[in-house]
Amino acid sequence: MTINVPAWYYAHHGADYSLEHPGQGFGGWTKTEIPIDPEHTAILVMHAWYQAPYELVPSIWKRVEYIPRAQKIMTEAFPGFLEKVRASGVRLIHIGSRSEKSLESLPGYQRVKAAFPPEAPFERIEQDETAKALQEFRRIHVHSDNNPEESRINYSTRDFAIRPRDDEDVACTTGQLFYLCKKYQITHLIYTGFAVNACLTMSPCGFFDMTRHGLICSIVEDLTTGVENRESCAAEANKAYGLWSFGLWGGFKFEKADIENTLLKG
Repeated sequence: MTINVPAWYYAHHGADYSLEHPGQGFGGWTKTEIPIDPEHTAILVMHAWYQAPYELVPSIWKRVEYIPRAQKIMTEAFPGFLEKVRASGVRLIHIGSRSEKSLESLPGYQRVKAAFPPEAPFERIEQDETAKALQEFRRIHVHSDNNPEESRINYSTRDFAIRPRDDEDVACTTGQLFYLCKKYQITHLIYTGFAVNACLTMSPCGFFDMTRHGLICSIVEDLTTGVENRESCAAEANKAYGLWSFGLWGGFKFEKADIENTLLKG
C-alpha cells in the first residue's frame, strides 16, 4: 500500500536564452505529493558520529566547520524523528565506515557481515616521487593535518552517536547495503546524516553508488548539513548544492515534518 508524501522535486529544464544567465529559466524546486511504499523503502542514518570535543582536538574542529551544525541536528532533531521511525515499522538502516569503536560488537553488523563480508579495498596506484610530493603539499596546505596526535584521538574516539538497536541492520560498504536492499526488496532509500555533499554522496553506500544499483535515493533536508568553505558558509550554499544534486541525480528532497506526518504517522 502506498502513502502520498509531500516531496520536493527539481525541475531542471526550461533554460531561457533571452536571459543573461539562461539557467535562471529553470523551474527549480517544486513541491508535490509522491507515492511511497513503506514495504520497499528504508530510512538511512549515515555517519552520525560522536565527535571528540574541541578542547581535545581543536585542529579537527578548525577543519570540519560543520561539526556544530551536525551536533545540533543529532541532539535536537534526530531523537524524536527516530522514535517515530521505529514506531512506524519503516525499515531503519545505519551506515558506518568500519572505523567506529563499537561496530564489531553490534548484532546488526555481525549479521550483515556474516551474510556479505566487506569487499576488498580499492587497489591503489603506486605513487611516483612527484605524486608523493603533491600529496604532501595538499596535506600541509589544503588539510593542514599537522597534528597527528589529535587525528589519532579523533579516530580512536569515533563511534555511533545514534546507536543502532540490536534488531537494526548496519552496513559499511556499498555491497553490504545493496545486499540488504535485495534481501528486503528495498527500492527507495531516504538518507539522513552527514554530510550531504560529502559522505552521503561519494562514500561507500552514498547515493552515487546506490543510484548505479538502480535505487531511488532521496534525502531529508533538515536531517543533514553540508561541508562548507570560506565562500559558501554564510549562506550554506554547499548544502543547497548537495540537496540539488540529490534532487537531480538521486530522487527527491523531503522535509522532516512531512515524513513524520505521512509516512511515519501510522
